[in-house]
Amino acid sequence: MADCTDPSGVPFAEIDPAILRTRRTSLKWTRYPADVLPLFVAEMDFTLAPVIQRALVERVQASDTGYLDGPGPLAPAFADFARDRWGWEVPHDRVHLATDVATGIVEALRVARPAGGRIALPTPVYPSFFEMLEEVPFEIVQIPLAQSPSAPPPGARLDLAAIERSFAEEPGIDAFLLCNPHNPHGLAHAAEDLAELARLAAQYDVFVISDEIHAPLTHRETVFTPFAPLAAAAGALAVVTTSASKGWNLAGVKCSVVVAADERANAVLAKLPPETVTRTSILGLHAGVAAFTEARDWLDLAIAQIEANDRLLASLVAERLPGVRHARPQAGYLAWLDFRDAGLGEHPHARILAEARVALGDGAHFGESGAGHVRLNLACAPETIREAVDRIAAILPGDASEEGAR
Repeated sequence: MADCTDPSGVPFAEIDPAILRTRRTSLKWTRYPADVLPLFVAEMDFTLAPVIQRALVERVQASDTGYLDGPGPLAPAFADFARDRWGWEVPHDRVHLATDVATGIVEALRVARPAGGRIALPTPVYPSFFEMLEEVPFEIVQIPLAQSPSAPPPGARLDLAAIERSFAEEPGIDAFLLCNPHNPHGLAHAAEDLAELARLAAQYDVFVISDEIHAPLTHRETVFTPFAPLAAAAGALAVVTTSASKGWNLAGVKCSVVVAADERANAVLAKLPPETVTRTSILGLHAGVAAFTEARDWLDLAIAQIEANDRLLASLVAERLPGVRHARPQAGYLAWLDFRDAGLGEHPHARILAEARVALGDGAHFGESGAGHVRLNLACAPETIREAVDRIAAILPGDASEEGAR
């Protein structure tokens, strides 16, 4: 990939936010006024992979826009990708369809734990988890990630001691929603931590749903560990929810998979209502097949650009944003920034939006220990990141902007 193009070979000048705002109609480009730089939602600015564009156009030209009755070609496409990238052997009959990952999570909970109960979340975490869980009769128990200066980037890990206490103490935990890799930190959980979580889940009969939507975007020097094989080995009841939507920017075409860790979990997923499948988009299915089979090179280029953007942001934060701490991600394209010592008060997100005209994810919405943080999208042209930092630096107390220009 040339230094001046996105993964599809499109010049960065053509994915300038001012231009994209005139071409795209998703909420990223419509929620805020035109003078706001939108880096708040997990949508890429990159151009859709050409092979996926062709797959979508071909389905439309064939008038192939009806209902689905199962995963069809998506099951082997995903299984081959999981084997080649992560060494995970997925039997095709364990792959089930859902409209999106949120639907997969909610419907899996309904069939695995129909009486509801208590569900644990490691926080801060993807805000929509809290919203989707309003659909099911579960009490949310937040278990903050353990922060450790000695841990590798991004400096956090699962707090296994706290997780075990929550499982063991009355009234216990019925389900655990794992984010793997973890959003917003971009943390690729260590295999030993996931194995211990699986052991604890088996011991205390906790149903685990592992949201692995960001797994295809694991950075090149990092190893991603799927949870399902570890759960199967430990005897834990578990499923994985995932999709091509984050790796290839396909959220709007609405197709995900729910994968059973073993035959016991597969028997649970066999109880999913038929609507879980029929509400899935046939266009999304074919886009996913193209992504997992033919757009792997595009994904690799996207990861390389995200890594370069992460390095750029790290250098700009060090030079221009005194008091800000940057949790360097191991996966995904989301940067987690701690503004608590930057002098913008208790609500840096609001100050940055109002005064710098940059829309970021508000850390307060991510659960316990998220306040004072913001989440920034790295899947954009490098100049977009520079512009965002320039704007933020200009509103920091003191002479941060002037110092960075010297």
